[in-house]
Amino acid sequence: MLLVPLHDDNPTTRFAVLTAALVAANALVFLYQMTLDDRDGTLFVLGYGMIPAVLFGEAELAPGIATAGGWSSVVTSMFLHGGIMHVAGNMLYLWTFGNNVEDAMGRVRFAAFYLATGFAAALSQALVDPASEIPMIGASGAVSGVLAAYLLLQPHAFV
Repeated sequence: MLLVPLHDDNPTTRFAVLTAALVAANALVFLYQMTLDDRDGTLFVLGYGMIPAVLFGEAELAPGIATAGGWSSVVTSMFLHGGIMHVAGNMLYLWTFGNNVEDAMGRVRFAAFYLATGFAAALSQALVDPASEIPMIGASGAVSGVLAAYLLLQPHAFV
């Protein structure tokens, strides 16, 4: 039996503008990725994904690859995804649980929390293998942070 969280029983006091904006931004970046051919798609992921070896100065990207540069790749990597199921799963969980977390925290704190948990997740993964030259992409770390906050804020919710 497949369990997919489509909604919860927790009403919000206001529309989750930031959650909707994050879902839209991720969807738009993914749609852009889909317009790229294999070569340009690979270059896009290399330039805007987070590569631990590049982040920690152990390696450099080839000249001519457009890049976010330095630590900003940690943030840009959160908006890239490896396929339709990757982005769909992340955005489904963000949409389902983000509205209540945003409602409880407020938009500014939610934005900071989302970015901080995504940053912490990416950095934690990078520290496991700082010499890795494999790009890390996806919003999974930030979405996991949102899910953890939801579980703490709404421990008895029905999903």
